Amino acid sequence: MSDSENILEIDDDSFQAEALSGDKPVFVDFWAPWCGPCRAIGPIVEQLAEAYGDQMKFAKCNVDDSPATPTQYGIRSIPTLMIFKNGEAVEQITGVVSKIRIEESIKKAL
Repeated sequence: MSDSENILEIDDDSFQAEALSGDKPVFVDFWAPWCGPCRAIGPIVEQLAEAYGDQMKFAKCNVDDSPATPTQYGIRSIPTLMIFKNGEAVEQITGVVSKIRIEESIKKAL
């Protein structure tokens, strides 16, 4: 769903390599195409990916196409935004929240 070249599409198969490896923190948006709140928060995530993409990797994971990863992290509602650093989840935000709230979490993880 992401139109942004700053946001990577990941799935159950690529999650380990893309979200848990590497030297940058990774921001993952767990979403689904039918989810209204997910569509509402999408443009905010794209703006933040544009602003912080050089310091942090941004990715989206469709929970319908890749159910194992959200289950592994106990995600029961979407949108859920998670930040991973050094292979560990360091932040989790569920639901539609303000851009400022998400940006605070990003800055904290950097």
